[in-house]
Amino acid sequence: MWLNTTASPFLLTGFPGMEKAHHWISIPLLVVYISILLGNGTLLFLIRNNYNLHEPMYYFLAMLAATDLGVTLTTMPTVLGVLWLNHREIGHGACFFQAYFIHTLSIAESGILLSMAYDRFIAICNPLRYSSILTNTKVIKIGMGVLTRAGLSIMPIILCLPWFPYCRSRVLSHAFCLQQDVIKLACANITFNRLYPVVVVFAMVLLDFLIIFFSYTLILKTVMSITSGERAKALNTCVSHICCILVFYVTVVGLTFIHRFGRHAPHVVHITMSYVYFLFPPFMNPVIYSIKTKQIQSGIIRFFSLPHSRA
Repeated sequence: MWLNTTASPFLLTGFPGMEKAHHWISIPLLVVYISILLGNGTLLFLIRNNYNLHEPMYYFLAMLAATDLGVTLTTMPTVLGVLWLNHREIGHGACFFQAYFIHTLSIAESGILLSMAYDRFIAICNPLRYSSILTNTKVIKIGMGVLTRAGLSIMPIILCLPWFPYCRSRVLSHAFCLQQDVIKLACANITFNRLYPVVVVFAMVLLDFLIIFFSYTLILKTVMSITSGERAKALNTCVSHICCILVFYVTVVGLTFIHRFGRHAPHVVHITMSYVYFLFPPFMNPVIYSIKTKQIQSGIIRFFSLPHSRA
């Protein structure tokens, strides 16, 4: 292998065969993009400025919102560049950086959902020690641990990419760079880069889901042992998180099934599913918490009614 510094740039792909409709396709994507920025940006603003939301549960929610913003800001500029301007070229360095951040943030989101499950587990199963266990320092350490785990786990396969020769083609399958998409173009032994991501997904994302499932089994067991009034209140604090878990892992499973068993499906189905995977959870998470969490609702109401009160 050798470091490839003078290779031609990769070519991103929009929706093949639908190039004339790219401007129309960009409209709903732009609406979702702006909604994600506004929704997650509003959550971050409310949590930062509302003292009543300075609790571990909302700190983890802020991490989730920041991760969703990161994923969207990493992917959508090149997508809109392809759809609006037909700007398809992307340099190798920019492509590898984009792939690194996309994969890192995706794994980080799984880790944050696991952290939120841990928060709910302590709050319901050990409420008297909640504030002493989940201190601000502990929350920061958990957040740093989640990000470090994601960043280090993805680094080995990304560090390999600049050293591969790319002689088969320059055309990628999406309007953004994914490691599994780039590696298909390499003319080298890519066994490690094919197997390692599978190991990472099973060792982290699947393990995270199993731990979350086990945590909620213990939470449900605890909730069933308390009075009906307190039971409903305890379960209500978990509903938003459970919805976010379902949104994230259902899209992960859907994308995995399309790639593994939908090889004969039209290419546009694969592309559409990739956009669903990257845009649907960031779009839905603020909606879910705005609908199901009273503290977030009241913060939004106060935020939008503030100018009227001054008038």
